[in-house]
Formats: sequence, C-alpha cells, structure tokens
Amino acid sequence: MSLSVLQRTIALAAVALIAVVGALALARAGNEDDTTAGDAQQVTVAETGWYTALAGSRGAARDAEQTTCRRILTGRSLGVSNPVLPCGAKIFISYGGTEVLTEVIDSHMNRPGRQFELTEALAQRLGIEGTQQIRWRFAAP
Repeated sequence: MSLSVLQRTIALAAVALIAVVGALALARAGNEDDTTAGDAQQVTVAETGWYTALAGSRGAARDAEQTTCRRILTGRSLGVSNPVLPCGAKIFISYGGTEVLTEVIDSHMNRPGRQFELTEALAQRLGIEGTQQIRWRFAAP
C-alpha cells in the first residue's frame, strides 16, 4: 500500500469518526433538558450534553470582512468560527454563568490551539478575554 493511499484512508477514517461523534451529539442534545452542567470535562461530553472547548476572540472585524460562510461581519456580529461544524449550525455557548445562542459563521481559524473563535461582540457579551475554556452544545431543532 502506497503512502498516499494510507494517508487517504486515515483521512477518511477521521472524517467518519467526526461524523459519528457529531451525529451522536445531535441525538443526545435533542434528548436533554435545559439544565446547566456542573464541572465540564476537558474535550468530552458532560452528562448534560455539553462539550468543553478552548475559545477566544477572533479580533475586531475588518472593513467588509466576508467569512467562508459568505457572511459580512460588522462590529455587532455574533457568531463563531469552527473548522469542523457546518456553516449556520446553531449552538449554545456558555461561559461564566452567561449562555448565548449563536451560529457558525466561518470555518477559518486565525489562531492555533482553539476549537472556536468568537466574534469580538460575542466574546464581550460572554466576558471572554484571551483564550478560555467554554462549554458548548448543539441547539435542539
């Protein structure tokens, strides 16, 4: 088996694993109530359907900045960047006792080491400075 075939096989297996985890998360989120989680575990699903992730502000929007999801950002835009979740996916983000319903508006990440980048307005609303551990979950349909 050549190296390129092996790399493709590993990439396809990774995509399949992400799809299964996403499907399980969607199914679980639809069965949970709106109670808040206690201490979240690092990069795992808590018993209440919440995930944990590292997030920080993507910085102020540039003039007429367009995202990979074809959104034009302004200083008031509320949304998140995530390289895996589809454009428009509705999610709840929770930090410091504040919970906000938002959506994926970009798949491009500006800084390494984060799973989410928040618009500056969303980061301010949540009180996030720098990179912080947040909780998130899919919004029920």
